[in-house]
Amino acid sequence: MSEIEYGDWMSESDALMWHMERDPLLRSTITSVWVLDRAPDPERFRAALEHAVAEIPRMRQRVVADRAGIAPPKWEFDALFDPTYHIRSGRIGGAGSLRDLLDHAAPLAGQAFDKDRPLWELHLLDGMADGRAGIIMKLHHAISDGVGLVKMTGSLLERSREPTGATEPVTPSPVDRVPEPSDSAARLREVLRHQAETGLKRGAGLVSSMGRSAVQLARDPIGTSQSAIDTAGSIARSLRPVSEPMSPIMVGRSMSVRFDALQVELARLKRAGARADGTVNDAYVAAVLGGLARYHRHHGAEIDELRMTMPINVRAAGDRGATAGNVFAPARFTVPLGIDDPVERMAAVRELVRRQRAEPAYARVGGISAALYSLGPSVFTRLTGSMLKAIDFVTSNVPGPPFPVYASGALVERNIPFGPLSGAGLNVTLYGYDGIAEIGINVDTAAVPDGDVLTACLDESFGEVTALS
Repeated sequence: MSEIEYGDWMSESDALMWHMERDPLLRSTITSVWVLDRAPDPERFRAALEHAVAEIPRMRQRVVADRAGIAPPKWEFDALFDPTYHIRSGRIGGAGSLRDLLDHAAPLAGQAFDKDRPLWELHLLDGMADGRAGIIMKLHHAISDGVGLVKMTGSLLERSREPTGATEPVTPSPVDRVPEPSDSAARLREVLRHQAETGLKRGAGLVSSMGRSAVQLARDPIGTSQSAIDTAGSIARSLRPVSEPMSPIMVGRSMSVRFDALQVELARLKRAGARADGTVNDAYVAAVLGGLARYHRHHGAEIDELRMTMPINVRAAGDRGATAGNVFAPARFTVPLGIDDPVERMAAVRELVRRQRAEPAYARVGGISAALYSLGPSVFTRLTGSMLKAIDFVTSNVPGPPFPVYASGALVERNIPFGPLSGAGLNVTLYGYDGIAEIGINVDTAAVPDGDVLTACLDESFGEVTALS
C-alpha cells in the first residue's frame, strides 16, 4: 500500500463528505459484503489485519475538526486506538442464506460511526449454509471513494489459497506515531500554517491559470470568451438545487435500507455495449434504466425521465487510486426511461455520459469544493441537501481484480458493493470481480417498499441487455 498517498489534512472534497452528515439522510457509508467458501484461517486473518492496520494510516486515524472553522478537519492518529472495537465476530441468523447475510448487513450500514474513533468496521460472520462465511466491511466516504477503497483493502487479500510466505511485520514509521496532545494555541498555529501553505499553492495555480488564459485570449478572443461562458454555465448546472424527485412513486425518504444483489457476466455486458458502439458502463446503466422503467410500469406510473447521479473519476492518468480520498465529480443529469429498444437505450446512455464527462465544471471540482467549504458546514449541508435529496437514483461502476482472490485461505466467492444513498431513493453499484459484474442494490425502503419487485425488474432488464451478446 506504500504507493497510496495519505495526506494529514482532508481535502475540501473529503471534508464535504464528512460535514454533510449533519443531515442523517446524507450519510455516506460505503459497505462491501464478501461471501467466502469457508471461514478464513484465524491466525492468518489476524496477521493480515495487523499488517493492514500497521500499513494503512487511515485505519488508525480519527478526524479532528478545526474548532475555529478556518481549515478542513485533520487526520490524527488515535492515541486510544483499539482494534477489537473495529473488528467484530458474529453469527448470521436464519438459514444462513445470502438473503440472511444481506439482511444482517443493511442495518449495520445504516448505523453512524463513532466520530471519535477511526471510521471503519469489519464484521466476520459464521453460520452461513454449506460451511461458508461472510465478511461485512464498512467505512466512511470521507476516507476514500470506491477506487481508493479497492486499493486500500488489497492488503487483506491474496492471490492463492495457500500461504505464499510469512507476512513481514510492518512497523509504523516515526511520522506515523501518535503525536503528543497539543494545546489550543499550537493547534491554531498549525491550522494557520496549513491555510497559508494551501493559499500559496492555490495562488500559484491561479496565476499560472491566468497566464495561460491571457495567452489563449490573445490568440483566440472569441473562443476563449465562449469557453469561460460555457464553464460558468457548467458550474451553475452542477450546483443547481432541485425541489422534488422526478419519479412519482419513489418519493419517500428515511433512514432504513434494504440490500439486494445480482450477478452478470462482464464479457456479456461488454459485447452488449459494443452493439451500440458503447462500453460495459453504457450497457450497465441502460439495463438499470430498463429495470426502473419496468418497476414504474408495474406500479402504473408511466414516466419518460428520471434524475441520476453518476460519480465520474477525475483522477489524472496514472493515478488510478494512488491518492487516498475522494477524487470524483458527482455528475447529476436526467436519463430516459421511455426507450424500449435496448440498443437505442445504450446509444442514448453513451451520448449522455460522453457529454457529462466533457462538462467543464468537473475539471474544476477541487475549486468548487473549496468554494462550497468556505460557506461553512451548516450552509453547505443545506445546499447539499437541496441538490441530493431529490435525486431519484445513483449508479456507480468500480473496477476490481479480474482474477479470484482469497482471504486467509478462504476463496472470496462474491464481493458485493453497496454505495451510499446520500439522499437518493436507491443506489445501484457495479463491482467487477473475476469476470463477473457484482451488482449491489441499496434502496431506501420509504422510496422502494417492495425491493424484491424492483430487483426482479432489474434482473429481467439485465437479461434483456445481455441477450444482445
